[in-house]
Amino acid sequence: MAKALEGKKVAVVVGATSKWQADGRNTKLAHGKALDDSDLPVGVRWGIGGAIAQKFAAEGFFVVLTTRSAANASGLEAAIREQGGDCVIVELDLSKQESVAAAFATIRREAGDPHVLVYNAGYLEGRDLPPEKELLEHIPVEMFDTAQHIASRGPFLVAKEVLPAMRKRGEGSFFFSNNSSSLRGRKRMTGQSLYYPRVMMRTLAQVLTEEYSEHGVHVANVVIDGLIDSPGTHALPRARQNPEVVMNPVKIAEAFYYLHTQDRSVWTHELQLTPFSTKPSY
Repeated sequence: MAKALEGKKVAVVVGATSKWQADGRNTKLAHGKALDDSDLPVGVRWGIGGAIAQKFAAEGFFVVLTTRSAANASGLEAAIREQGGDCVIVELDLSKQESVAAAFATIRREAGDPHVLVYNAGYLEGRDLPPEKELLEHIPVEMFDTAQHIASRGPFLVAKEVLPAMRKRGEGSFFFSNNSSSLRGRKRMTGQSLYYPRVMMRTLAQVLTEEYSEHGVHVANVVIDGLIDSPGTHALPRARQNPEVVMNPVKIAEAFYYLHTQDRSVWTHELQLTPFSTKPSY
C-alpha cells in the first residue's frame, strides 16, 4: 500500500465508486449487462465519488478510495495516477463495525488522520421490487437493515473514527453526499431504493454541526437533487431524451471542494444542488 506523501493532506471518500458505473450493480440491473464507458469523460465514469476523488487529488490531496471490493475502484485509481494524483484503495464494508474500525486503522497507519471525509456511500436495495411491492408491508427486514447500515449506522461509525482527530486538530471537513429523500419522508415508488433512512443521515449532519462546529470541524449535508451522470444513467431513456435534467458529477465535486475551502466566518451547513430545468425538491 502506498504511503501518503510528506506534507499532503488526506481526503477520504467513503463510497468512491458508483452502482451506476459501467459494470455497477444498478447498471446491470437496469440494462441487463455492463456498458462500454470509453466514450464518456473520465470525470463521470465513477459518479459523484469518483469525481470528488479526482477533484481533491487534482488539488494536491492524498486521496483514500474506500469500496467494498478493491476491484471496483481499480480503474478510478489508475485514472487518478494518470492525472498525476496520489491515492490508495482501502476496502470497507459499512455493514460491519469491525470492517469500519479496521479500514480506518489502516488509513491512519498508511496515510494519516483525514483532513476531509466525504461520506458518499450508496445502495440499491428496493429497486428490484415489482410495482405491487411498493408498500412498506412488503419491504423485507433485511432490505431495511441494509438501508439503515448505509444511511444511518454507517456514517455514525465513520464519524466516531475521524471526528476525534479533527476536533483535536481544530480543523477538518465532514461532508455528507445525500439526496432529496433526506428532506422528508416519501413513499417509495417502483424502481426506487428504500430511502427513508436518508432522513436520519441529514439529521446526523445537523447534530454533528451543533456538536463539532465550535471545535473547528465543518459539517455539511449536500442534497444532490436530480439524476447524476454516469455510464449507467447516461444510457437511460430519460437522460437521452432530456439531457438538461442530468447533473454533471464534475461540477458536483467542485461544490464539495468549495465547501471545504469556505472561510470559517461563512460556513454552509446544507447545500442543495438542482438542475436548472427542474423544480427543487422540498
